Amino acid sequence: MTARWPRAVSPLLWAFALLSVVHLGALLVGVLPVVQLTKPVLMPVLAGYALARGGPPLLAAALLFGCGGDTFLQIGGDIAFLVGMGSFAAGHVCYLLLFARYGAAPAGGRRGPTVAAGAVYAVLLAGTVVLLWPDLPAELRIPVAGYSLLLTAMAFGGLRAGPWAAAGGLLFLLSDTLIASGIAHWPQLPAPQFWIMCTYAAAQWALADGVLRSATTAPRRRGAAGGGRTVNRRGPSGARCAAGSTST
Repeated sequence: MTARWPRAVSPLLWAFALLSVVHLGALLVGVLPVVQLTKPVLMPVLAGYALARGGPPLLAAALLFGCGGDTFLQIGGDIAFLVGMGSFAAGHVCYLLLFARYGAAPAGGRRGPTVAAGAVYAVLLAGTVVLLWPDLPAELRIPVAGYSLLLTAMAFGGLRAGPWAAAGGLLFLLSDTLIASGIAHWPQLPAPQFWIMCTYAAAQWALADGVLRSATTAPRRRGAAGGGRTVNRRGPSGARCAAGSTST
């Protein structure tokens, strides 16, 4: 994978880091105008960084859908919440497509560890939904449950794209669980919005970095899988020759 705009890579990464620190600091000290200004800018800057590194446009789309979710959740109200959740859901679909395109089978393709990991994620999903269900507003229960299923699938899919993407998926689960616990009026950590945004910003960065790493190594994996095997054929003259098998 070749960088599209090499000179922009470092400035955009530093801009994302600086904006994240400013946003989190504003949350801690309660400077609402700075919070509102910086939150919608975080994901477009990270999307620009991903594109500058040569990342696929679908990754930028995933991050920009995150920006849409951030914006609508900041507006407040049930309708804005549902629209924002839908935008995040679209981003998760983008991530799932990216994992399928650039990822590899987790645990080296071994069935046992993959099934075990899937069972852990399924237990996390079921436990979270069952615990939250009674305390969620009735009109949000089904949408939250459906979104939680997609979010968990994305987090599990992150295992295909390596440890950074897997960590990003788990952090996204944690961030959105903190949001859901607030909607359910559960007891909250001090400065809950700080922890929500801290885990969310880290999640999106880790997911983006995991996809970028996978997109870089995917051609080498495919080349090794497609060009590393030979089959013997007998030519018209009876001589044996080796021909590389192709994979599609």
